[in-house]
Amino acid sequence: MKCPFCRDLENKVIDSRLSKEGDVIRRRRECLQCARRFTTYERAEEAFPLIVKKDGRREPFDRLKIVAGLKRACEKRPVGIEAIEAVVDRIERVLQESGEKELPSSTIGEALMRELHGLDKVAYVRFASVYRSFEDIGEFMEELQALLKERRGDAPGRKPKES
Repeated sequence: MKCPFCRDLENKVIDSRLSKEGDVIRRRRECLQCARRFTTYERAEEAFPLIVKKDGRREPFDRLKIVAGLKRACEKRPVGIEAIEAVVDRIERVLQESGEKELPSSTIGEALMRELHGLDKVAYVRFASVYRSFEDIGEFMEELQALLKERRGDAPGRKPKES
């Protein structure tokens, strides 16, 4: 493992801990060259289905891309990185359990929408506005009205419309 500071390959493991779920090992390392410490995470490489984009392109599942999108949606909201990581962990588990070789990107998008709906309504609306590519303010307002009705108890919850 290269030191992120001096790029030297020689380092030692100071501490190793298993995550609560038991699927990730966190290792604290110390570079033998510059003596700085850094953390690495080790997880088993798992086979995920290819993601079929709206235009037909196929690309591998990218956890970091999902995390980045959720971070943008949750920016300046009371949602911690732990909650975001937990959402992505659940999405990954669903993908693995599906057993499919390919899945449409809409499957991930809708799953993320459901997760955000329960996590933070503002982050949900932010994500929805990008994911659904609202054509005009009317569509955006419909989504907000549905959330307001749900909050007041007027509607038990509306299924997100298909894109």
